[in-house]
Amino acid sequence: MFNNKRDFKNEFERRLVEKYGRNVADADITEKYDILGEMVRDFAGKDWRNCREDILDNGKRQLIYFSMEFLIGRLLLNNMQNLGIYQVAKEGLADYGININDLEDMEPDAGLGNGGLGRLAACFLDSAASCGYPMHGNTIRYEYGFFRQKFSHGKQVELPDQWLSDGFVFEVRKPKHAIEVKFYGNSETYLKPNGEYAMRLVNYRAIRAVPYDVSVIGHGNGVANTLRLWSAEPSNKRLPTDCSFNEYLQTLKELSFGLYPDDSTEHGRMLRLRQQYFLVSAGVQSCMRGEARRYGDLKQFSKHFVFQLNDTHPILAIPEMMRLLMDEYGWGWDDAWKVVQETIAYTNHTVMPEALEKWPVQFVQKLLPRVYMIIEEINRRFNQYLVENGVNPADRYAMQIIKDGQIHMTNMAIYAGYSVNGVAAIHTEILKSYTFKSFYQLFPNKFSNKTNGVTHRRWLVYSNPKLAELISSRIGESWIHNAADLNKFAKYADDEKVQKEVMAIKHENKVAFANFVKTAYNIDIDPDSIFDTQIKRLHAYKRQLLNIFHIMTNYLALKQDPANFKMVPHTYIFGAKAAPSYEYAKRIIELILAVADVVNNDEQASKFMKIVFVENYGVSLAEKIIPASDLSEQISTAGKEASGTSNMKLMMNGAITIGTLDGANIEIADLAGRENEVIFGLTADEVQAKVDAGNYNPWNVYNSDIRVKNVLDSLFTGPWAIKHGDRFRMIFDEVMNRGDQFFILADFNAYCEACKRADEMYLDKKKWAHASIMNTAMSGHFSSDRTIEEYNRDIWHLEKITPKK
Repeated sequence: MFNNKRDFKNEFERRLVEKYGRNVADADITEKYDILGEMVRDFAGKDWRNCREDILDNGKRQLIYFSMEFLIGRLLLNNMQNLGIYQVAKEGLADYGININDLEDMEPDAGLGNGGLGRLAACFLDSAASCGYPMHGNTIRYEYGFFRQKFSHGKQVELPDQWLSDGFVFEVRKPKHAIEVKFYGNSETYLKPNGEYAMRLVNYRAIRAVPYDVSVIGHGNGVANTLRLWSAEPSNKRLPTDCSFNEYLQTLKELSFGLYPDDSTEHGRMLRLRQQYFLVSAGVQSCMRGEARRYGDLKQFSKHFVFQLNDTHPILAIPEMMRLLMDEYGWGWDDAWKVVQETIAYTNHTVMPEALEKWPVQFVQKLLPRVYMIIEEINRRFNQYLVENGVNPADRYAMQIIKDGQIHMTNMAIYAGYSVNGVAAIHTEILKSYTFKSFYQLFPNKFSNKTNGVTHRRWLVYSNPKLAELISSRIGESWIHNAADLNKFAKYADDEKVQKEVMAIKHENKVAFANFVKTAYNIDIDPDSIFDTQIKRLHAYKRQLLNIFHIMTNYLALKQDPANFKMVPHTYIFGAKAAPSYEYAKRIIELILAVADVVNNDEQASKFMKIVFVENYGVSLAEKIIPASDLSEQISTAGKEASGTSNMKLMMNGAITIGTLDGANIEIADLAGRENEVIFGLTADEVQAKVDAGNYNPWNVYNSDIRVKNVLDSLFTGPWAIKHGDRFRMIFDEVMNRGDQFFILADFNAYCEACKRADEMYLDKKKWAHASIMNTAMSGHFSSDRTIEEYNRDIWHLEKITPKK
C-alpha cells in the first residue's frame, strides 16, 4: 500500500477525497484520524490473509482464547509500531502540518475490559502474534463497555462508556460468519432416519451472533491474528412468537450493552449467564462449522483447535461443546467427551473459594434446558468415576459439580479439561494445597503454574520511549524481540552515568505527568516528590484502605505536632474503579476523595503530601502514570492476589515495589533482589494460620496502637468526615465489627515501617537508582512473551505461523 512517505501521502489524500470529499487542509481532525486508522487496518490486511492461508493450508492447530474482557486500550500507535510504519506516517503527516500525536489522542480506549483479567488477555494476544502463534481472542462487542467513571460531589458516578459513538475503525463486520445462538425452549427426543434416538432443542428463542474482527498484529514478523467481537442482532431465520418484537430487541440490546451487568439482582445475574453462553456458543459453533466445511466432518477437531478458558466465565463452553457434537453433529457421548477432554484448558484467577462462580440450578434449567441436562449427566458420570476410584465422601462432596442447588462451574472445568493452571507460583501452590486440594490429589498432572506477564513492547518500548532508547544504546535492541536480554542492563546498575540518565528520564516523565494532572484536575504536584502509585481494580483484598489509612495517619500526626513533623514529600496516585453494585468499594473511593480534598487544600500538608485520584482509570491513563511512578504499591493480603500485572508494568519502568509476599511480588523480589524492593507484612501461611486459629481480633490492635485508634475514630470525627456525617461508618464496621477479614490492622504497623524504609531508600539517590535499574533489568521474565512460550510448550502445542513474504 505504501512503503515511503510519498506513497503514504498520496494514499492519505486519495482516501480523504474518496470517502469525505475533502482535501487535507479542509478535513476535520476526526476525518483525518479515521483515514489514518483505515490505512493502518488495511496495511495489515495482507498479513491477515497470508496467516490464515498458512494455517489452513498446513492444518495447523489454532488456539481460541475465550475471555469476557480484553482491555486492549488504543491500537493506532501499537499497530503502526508493530507494522514498522510509524515513522513514515509521522513524517508524511508532518508535511501537512499534522502532529501524529493529535490523531492518536482522537482514539478512545476500547470499552472491552475493566481490570487485570482483560489486560492480561490483551497482552497474551499481542505476545502470541509477536511470537508467531495462531491465537485468536473471542469476546462480546460491548456497546457501552464497563462504565465511564466520573467523580461528582466526592462520589463515583457511573456513566455509559460511549466508545463506539464514532465507530471503531479497526473492526471489520463479517455477517457471512454469523451464528445462531439458542436460548430457552425445551428438549425433546426424536427418531433419526437411521433408527437411533437423539435429542434436540425446540421452541427456542434464536439470536444472531455477528462477528466483528479486529486484527492483532505481531511485532515486525508479518503475523496477524484475530480478536473476534460478537454482537447480538435479530435472527433472520426465526423471530420469537412468545414475546413482542420490541421485547426481543430489548433482550438483544442487553446482551451487547455492557460488561459485567449488575449482579445484585436476579435479572442482572441472569443477564450475565446469557452473556457467557452467547459468547461461548457463538465461538464454538463458528469453529465447528468452519472445520466441517473444510474437512467434511469433525474427526480432526481436537487436532486443529484448543480452547483456553480465561477464568470461570467461559466454562459453559464445556456442556455447549457436548451439546453441539451430540445434537447437531450426531456424535455419541464417549466420542464427544473425548474431544472436550482434548481441547479444553482452564486458567484460574482466584484462590478464594467464595469467588468461584456458581449458578443456581433454576437459572440454567430455565435459560439453557438442554445444556443443564448435559451438566447433570457430566455430574452423574463424574460421581461414578469418584466412587470407582475410592474417593472418600468428604472429598466427593467437595468436588461435586451440582450441590446445594447450585452448579459449581470451576469443578466442572477441572474435571472436563486436560489442563488447569494458576498464574503465579504462590497462587498455584495455594490452589493445589487448599482451594482445589481434593482435585489435585485426584488429577495432579492437570495442574501447572504459568506466571502472568505483560507485553514489554507496549509497556516499556512504546510507553517509555526514552528509557527504551537508553537501554538499547547500552545493550542493543535484541531485548525488544527477546525480553530475557533485558537482564544485560543489570551490569549498568552501579554505572553513575547510566544512573543519572535513568533518573533524568524518570524526572522528565514525572514532569509530563504533573503537567497532565494540572491540566486535567487543576492540582499542582511536585515532580521531586515520591510518586507513590496504586492503580488497580478497587477491591477489599487489594487494600487501598491500608494505603489511605497510612496517609490519614501522617496527616493527623502533622496536625498534632507540626513543628516536629517530618516526611519525604509524596504524591499519592490512585486509579481504580469500583463495580457499581460493590457498595463497600465505592465507600473506600469516597474516603480517598474526602481525604484528598482535605490534604490538597491544606497549605501546611501540601508541602509534604498530595493525593491524585485519576478519573476513569484505564490503559491510556496507565501509559501516563506508570513511566512516572517511583513506588509501586502492591499491598494485597498475602495469599489473596492471584498474580497482579500492574506490579510487572511498574517494575519494567523502574518503580520499586512496596508489597506483601503475594502474587507475583514474590517472584519480582526474588529476581530483582529483596534489597531492591520493600517487602512487609504477614505471609500467606501466617494469614491462613490466623484464619484457622480464629483468634485475631482487630479491637486488640485498636486498643494497643494509638495511631490505629486515631485513624478509625477519624472516620466519624476527622476533617474528612465533617461533610459526610456517618458516611464512613460502613468502613469502620467492616474493619472493626466484621473481623477485619483482610488483616488491614494486623499489617498496619509493618506497612508504616515499610513506608519509612522506602523513604530512606529514596533519599539515597545511588541506592534508589541501582534498585530502579535492577527492577527494569530483571523485568524481562515478566514479559508475556515468556508466558506464552510456556503455555505453548506445556499446554497448547501450537506450530508457529510462517506467512508468505
